[in-house]
Amino acid sequence: MYGRVIGVTVVGVRGHRVAVEAHIGRGLPSLALTGMPGAAVQDARGRVRAAVEGSGLEWPLRRIVVNLSPGNLRKDGPGLDLPVAMSVLAASRQVPVERLGRYAFAGEVSLEGGLVSTPGVLSVALAAAGSGLEGVVVPASNGAEAALVEGLHVVAATTLSEAVGFARGSWSPPEIERADPTAPPSGVDFSEVRGQGQARRALEVAAAGGHNVLMVGSPGAGKTMLARRFATIMPSLSREETLEVTQLHSVAGLLATGELVGGRPFRAPHHSASVAGLLGGGSGFLRPGEVSLAHHGVLFLDELTEFRRDAIEGLRQPLEDGRVVITRIGGAVEFPSRFTLVAAANPCPCGFDGDPRRACRCDEHRRQIYRSKLSGPLVDRIDIRLGIPRLSKAELLGEAPGESSDAIRIRVEEARERQRRRYRGGGVTCNGQLPGPVARREARLTTDAERLLARAVDSFALTGRGFDRALKVARTVADLVGEDRVRPEHLAEALSYRGTGDGSLARAG
Repeated sequence: MYGRVIGVTVVGVRGHRVAVEAHIGRGLPSLALTGMPGAAVQDARGRVRAAVEGSGLEWPLRRIVVNLSPGNLRKDGPGLDLPVAMSVLAASRQVPVERLGRYAFAGEVSLEGGLVSTPGVLSVALAAAGSGLEGVVVPASNGAEAALVEGLHVVAATTLSEAVGFARGSWSPPEIERADPTAPPSGVDFSEVRGQGQARRALEVAAAGGHNVLMVGSPGAGKTMLARRFATIMPSLSREETLEVTQLHSVAGLLATGELVGGRPFRAPHHSASVAGLLGGGSGFLRPGEVSLAHHGVLFLDELTEFRRDAIEGLRQPLEDGRVVITRIGGAVEFPSRFTLVAAANPCPCGFDGDPRRACRCDEHRRQIYRSKLSGPLVDRIDIRLGIPRLSKAELLGEAPGESSDAIRIRVEEARERQRRRYRGGGVTCNGQLPGPVARREARLTTDAERLLARAVDSFALTGRGFDRALKVARTVADLVGEDRVRPEHLAEALSYRGTGDGSLARAG
């Protein structure tokens, strides 16, 4: 006896269609899985039988072989529990085959026959829609997540019995409301920031153009406070960005209750994070790291110099290419990682190098060792480098609130819209994503700005990458004021954010 259903396995963030074939034949009662199943799929042998019997269905007491095709693709994760169970039921003629070829099945089963929330269901739904299937059958807790994919019939079942009832035509699934996600309210606002006029302006430029930022200052100057309010001035997620962000969080298992990501991610890993935790990877099932979970959002690295050097040096590729490629003996997996980096660090080990009120206790040798923790190539990939000064007494005691996040975000949205119109069809959405040759073509400098840039190449010791990044920031400054051409004042502001030009942490502003 033979039965076949369609499942989906997730590799990286992409779903791959899998044919789940079951054969019931002679031999001692057993269940064998073939087709490169991972450890989680192998574990399904015990879960599936208990779930079938717990649902009041019959488990065939014969030799059962379930093949997962294609055989050269490794399948991992618990999402294949449901298709394995359905294939055995189809082979034993307990469910008809009419609907089985038009729907993909995905979900983990419990021992009593319930369907458990499963990571990666959005990737499953996207793969099902891409392969021309009519719909998907998923756990009820993942229904809203799968319903993000338009034009796909989502069957949200709470138990294996309901999934069987749908295949038999005796159970009709409830309708799922496809509501657009809304950003959760933020508990912080830029109006709470005292002083720091240059830093506030620089972060507005960074949000408007998608530029990376490094803030250097003594302890208590406000670096962390500024960084945690940065996400509140970033533009809202588009429909496509919402799908990408939700897909990554789904694969990572961060959508346990099926909620949809509505706001831009803000990830702030501790400085003890491992390379795999920051960049992604792991043993067996490869998971996205913090740089991918911050996709289309903010990655905040506080105390940057305390991170492992190999971990932060691994940021070079995602900062440049917007993706992370993890290579293992079984193949390579790619995760998107187009994030805005906001990093904060002290200028020296004691934190008071350059502070006008407290003397630095570090000798020059310790300062040099501390600064060398960040390589020149890494710092060169950061567009905006700021010195965050200590607040004055007047600023600390002042009561006048600063400009609100909502007011700043309006200007940011307008600048982003100008960039979207300018680069429509080019594969980029903001100035920070521009390749070097495109940045030089789209900068549109006036004659006076070109002369200023020529002088700045020598005075700031700009590398080729630094040259391009200065142009991108200048283009963003012009976009914020609605100018079509980059003028000298726009370029001068962009160059003021380049710091000392030598990658030094001290006096970075």
